[in-house]
Amino acid sequence: MIVTVTANPSVDRTIELTGELRRGQVLRAAGSQSQPGGKGINVARAVAAAELDVLALLPAADGDPLLNQLDQTGLPYRTIPVSAPVRTNITVVEPDGTTTKINEPGAALTDAAVDALTDQVLAAAQDAGWLALCGSVPPGLPLDWYGRIIGRLTGSGVRTAVDTSGSPLAAAAEAGAALLKPNAEELAWLTGADGAAMEAQAAAGDPSAAVTAAAALAARTGGAVLTTLGGAGALLTTPEGTWQATAPRIQVRSTVGAGDSSLAGYLIAHSRGAGPEGLLATAVAYGSAAAALPGTTPPTPGQTDPSAVTVRRLS
Repeated sequence: MIVTVTANPSVDRTIELTGELRRGQVLRAAGSQSQPGGKGINVARAVAAAELDVLALLPAADGDPLLNQLDQTGLPYRTIPVSAPVRTNITVVEPDGTTTKINEPGAALTDAAVDALTDQVLAAAQDAGWLALCGSVPPGLPLDWYGRIIGRLTGSGVRTAVDTSGSPLAAAAEAGAALLKPNAEELAWLTGADGAAMEAQAAAGDPSAAVTAAAALAARTGGAVLTTLGGAGALLTTPEGTWQATAPRIQVRSTVGAGDSSLAGYLIAHSRGAGPEGLLATAVAYGSAAAALPGTTPPTPGQTDPSAVTVRRLS
């Protein structure tokens, strides 16, 4: 069982433009769609499409439009009740794949809701091989909540994967998550590196700065670090070594949710016993497939091709 936690879920509204985004202008949309969103939900949908056991946990009121959308997908989920509606996030996509996001902050959780969510996560984790803690934390949820959950599960046998940013990411790293999934900017923030230089070097074919930072982070946490580098591919770093993957060429349609699908690909491959090369190749194949799909649509296994991903060991 893979359990995902989306503490700050969303309804994702994606608008595809016919031309370039221009501030202050009246623009025409080529199309739009509304999908269930939030990082953990995106991960869970991709895992479910791979026909693995998955359960999504999230706060939402009965009858919330998000739950209606989840019911339509058939995704197994559990909620803790809250009074406010789930937020709506807006994504604007230009024809060349350039993506602009406007994210609402999310409804505040009461102390009672925080306690209920904590209890629900710890109970569900008892039947999980992986617990994925994903996305931002809403107002009311402590910034170190992911770290607290990881600490409570130490010694339980469940592996924890974390995909977030800022203080919640730092707390998860400090607690020793089994897997962290930063992008270049997040990795730089965690390690004190120059994020702009790291991204520029990786885009130019030199991932050395990211390799050094990821190795330092893996040594600090004792776990694995899956660093996504956009079109430059990704790195998988463990205390045993570092592997680099080069992404296949695709026509980018929407980058929203691509990182979530990368995490899903890793978890799917791990559940099937893959080694480091297979884990990284599947993660990159899933991320690339997601970027070629509209909105936050999760890829199916048939839309991914890990064999098209080039992986090499760096250390």
